[in-house]
Amino acid sequence: MEFLHFSLVDFIDIVLVAAVIYLIFRWIRGSSAMNIFIALIILFLVRVLSKALSMRMTSELLGAILDMGALAIIIIFQPEIRRFLNNIGRTAGNNTFVRRFLSRRQAEGLDSDTMTELALAVDQMASSKTGALIVIRRRDNLLSIIGTGDNIDAKVSQRLIMNIFFKNTPLHDGAMVIGDNRIIAARCTLPITDRLDLPASYGMRHRAAIGLAEQCDADVIVVSEETGEISLIQGGKLTRIDSLNVLKLKLQENDD
Repeated sequence: MEFLHFSLVDFIDIVLVAAVIYLIFRWIRGSSAMNIFIALIILFLVRVLSKALSMRMTSELLGAILDMGALAIIIIFQPEIRRFLNNIGRTAGNNTFVRRFLSRRQAEGLDSDTMTELALAVDQMASSKTGALIVIRRRDNLLSIIGTGDNIDAKVSQRLIMNIFFKNTPLHDGAMVIGDNRIIAARCTLPITDRLDLPASYGMRHRAAIGLAEQCDADVIVVSEETGEISLIQGGKLTRIDSLNVLKLKLQENDD
């Protein structure tokens, strides 16, 4: 009955394990991996209990299952593990000391002219129910996303944005990437989120915007083709935009 001897170290150990489980739960909540994660936790707890009760055969059997399944777990949880580690690195990278130590690039912002042109274009597309997906680059360079589209390298203007997303143009399907106050690329492909807790009203544009926000620090503007509603995704959080002033304020908040 050695497991009944409880010390301060045991308490700290339990708290740390609980914190890790909680963090993992937060990152995969609502995804298809949630049920698998719960099953693994149950198997692990049963193994700990059987080991504490000196149930050797049960403990060895569960240990073999968990050990042999390590590679399979990594494969199954690959998107969640990548997202989890990416969020840890992004959070640490936002620290001023860490950013200076690693010489990480500063977040890009939008000047007033670019902000105005972008807001006017979004407002006009919302009025005409023209679907749009616009990515605003911050610290992450988004090279893997930019590489999937067509290079534009043009000044941000209301007319150009509206022309690109006009339904019959070759570049309207996909995302536009804006960085350093210029339109860098269009027709870019974004990763789709695998979250299962999103409302059914969210179309592929919303799922793609959330998928990108899960992997980087970019802001993403979505204009719904069905309803004309404007949404802004920042840090994985979606906000409905009901006016140009709100859109500008939200974008400016992330510039600071």
